[in-house]
Amino acid sequence: MRLSLDGTFEDFREKARVCLARGLRPEELTWSSDGDGQQSVLEERPLPVAAADGPGLVVSREMLRLVRTVACHRSPSRWDLLYRLLYRLQAAPRLLDDRADRDVIDAERRAQQVRRDLHKMHAFVRFRRTEDAGGERYVAWHAPDHYVLRAAVPFFRGRFAVQRWSLLTPDECAHWDGETVTFTPGVSRGHAPHRDELEELWRTYYASVFQPARVNLRATKREMPVRYWQSLPEAVLVPELVREAAARTDTMIARQAPLPSPARPLVEAAATLPALREEARRCTACPLYKDETATVFGEGREDARLMLVGEQPGDEEDRAGRPFVGPAGRLLDELLAEAGVPRGELYITNAVKHFKFVPAPRGKRRLHQKPSYGEVTACKPWLEAEVAHVRPQVILALGATAGQAFLGATFRLTRALGGTSVLPEGPRLVATYHPSAILRMPDPEARERGREQLVRDLRRAFALAAA
Repeated sequence: MRLSLDGTFEDFREKARVCLARGLRPEELTWSSDGDGQQSVLEERPLPVAAADGPGLVVSREMLRLVRTVACHRSPSRWDLLYRLLYRLQAAPRLLDDRADRDVIDAERRAQQVRRDLHKMHAFVRFRRTEDAGGERYVAWHAPDHYVLRAAVPFFRGRFAVQRWSLLTPDECAHWDGETVTFTPGVSRGHAPHRDELEELWRTYYASVFQPARVNLRATKREMPVRYWQSLPEAVLVPELVREAAARTDTMIARQAPLPSPARPLVEAAATLPALREEARRCTACPLYKDETATVFGEGREDARLMLVGEQPGDEEDRAGRPFVGPAGRLLDELLAEAGVPRGELYITNAVKHFKFVPAPRGKRRLHQKPSYGEVTACKPWLEAEVAHVRPQVILALGATAGQAFLGATFRLTRALGGTSVLPEGPRLVATYHPSAILRMPDPEARERGREQLVRDLRRAFALAAA
């Protein structure tokens, strides 16, 4: 039997009831929608929880919700799928609980696509002000993937109840006059206004609330596909706002007045590096001092032309009270020798002077934990004082944390690797890998590339310092 539908859920429901009551199998039926171009679903009046045209003919509330939603899908095969599910449900009332069933998976997938399309319609419709015989009217045009217009009408009617509006789509149009909604055939985009006098105000507002620090272009295109941009007045601003995001973020951070670190009075009380080292043992500027074995201050030549700055001491450094004496330090010594850079000519320190770690079982090495930016900031006066006393020509930042200590939270090692920056304090900054990062690299080839990069940067930094 071939069953012709007008494209609505209501028509399918009535005909499916008759077919199910007669026991017609899915393979005996072919469903077609002559009115797919105007079909719409999710009627506003409540449907009965169960429908019965014969003994034992029951449809659950969950199944009704699924049928109403999938009926919005644009694929012509949706009716065959829905009838097959309804037919099987009579013999297996808990069919929808079987999440491995192919028909259930197919129906849930289509329902999810419809719900997502409905969400996009709520989010990306922009009304423009016009005038007609009845006065002021707001008109919007949208091209949904599925037949979701009537499902969206309650949202817009509730949101804009006191305004007259029209929502145009290629499939069907909805018109609200303040009391009732009427529907007319679909139209092309050319029937909608392209701009109005409110758009400039809206674009100004959009640009002012744009969050440059949260820009994720991939996520933006996924959540706001480019094909919708033609209907969005603010879309013309997006490319420029994205290009300016990094600079605007840096400006925002620069304008923030940093809170004074509790370490500042201790730093100001010391006139020499040895005095700084002694004062640092009394520092309680961040909570890391509570679990320390020793405060690990910098060491090396007090007039060194090249300063190496790491992240923080590790397990062995915390026990010994000296920087870079553990596994990372031994690798650094090996690479310094390969680069021809004498360790005795350097001043070596860390951005953070205390060891931050995850507690480990008895007898095990404590596991390193990356310090927060707040902890780096609390310890920054000690690092600034070391730079002021040593007055190096070049600083080699080992890792991202060291780079952030000098250049702020927006510093990214991947962008700075191999480059040179000039710090406000005077010295030049070269950024490279931390030896511990090389030790953690997953395969021998990656570790070898990391070693080569660090050796090159050691040679370059030493040459720049000696120039």
